[in-house]
Amino acid sequence: MGVPSFPLEGRVAIVTGAGGVRGIGRTIALTFADAGADVAVCDVHVKGETYDLEGTAEEVRKLGRRSLAVQTDVTKESDVANLVEKVVKEFGTIDILVNNAGVSAHETLWEMTRDLWDRAMDVNLRSAFICCQIAGKIMLEQKMGSIINMASIGGMRIGSASAYGIAKSGVTVLTGWVARELAPYNVRVNAIAPGGINTDFGRHRIGRAPWETRPGGQPAPQETPQERPQQSGAPLGRGGEPGDIADVALFLASDASRYITGQTLVVDGGIMVGG
Repeated sequence: MGVPSFPLEGRVAIVTGAGGVRGIGRTIALTFADAGADVAVCDVHVKGETYDLEGTAEEVRKLGRRSLAVQTDVTKESDVANLVEKVVKEFGTIDILVNNAGVSAHETLWEMTRDLWDRAMDVNLRSAFICCQIAGKIMLEQKMGSIINMASIGGMRIGSASAYGIAKSGVTVLTGWVARELAPYNVRVNAIAPGGINTDFGRHRIGRAPWETRPGGQPAPQETPQERPQQSGAPLGRGGEPGDIADVALFLASDASRYITGQTLVVDGGIMVGG
């Protein structure tokens, strides 16, 4: 046997939440392209201080792969159906789906409004269900595919989860449910549960994405990427980087993980086992 590799030549992938210029989604898209996949990317935000969706697609093309950027609100079935239709029309199929889009909400019980709660559930959990259902039909018909959901260690730490972690715990359960439904059709469904990752998303301690604010209109406090590694608490001694997650996503997307489904892989530098 040779050294395992994770080629994706001839595969077509969709990565949601891929507009962040220093985000996990963008890094996954480029990692897949580097492995040979054509990659469609989507985000609700197309251009901004920390967002450039078409820029992600252009970077994929620079790697010699085809790409498509589609503005998509993954909480809306009509938007997701439009995304899937465009990808199938452009590339012919969908082999890989990465449900990476997300927002965070870490308010206390007293700060948590109904709107913040609903937003956390819609973007982090409901959107994954919608994407699995609509894109999953394409994979079911071709009897092949890999779906990767983005969970979080925040969904595994009862008592400190807040709305974000509660939604992410749902992603873990959703992953197992969909994996069981699609296994007879050779479609694998797994999840990745990152710890703290050095991204623009991670700069906002209370979990608000850059365009959102706390109740009362106050911007979310920020910290620089240089500040985070010392605060990571990971036994491996550093904060996680987007590439740490992208490499695991590549493994799960490839045939190297052909006998793995319904699993949530924790990628946290050892946080969950303690220091």
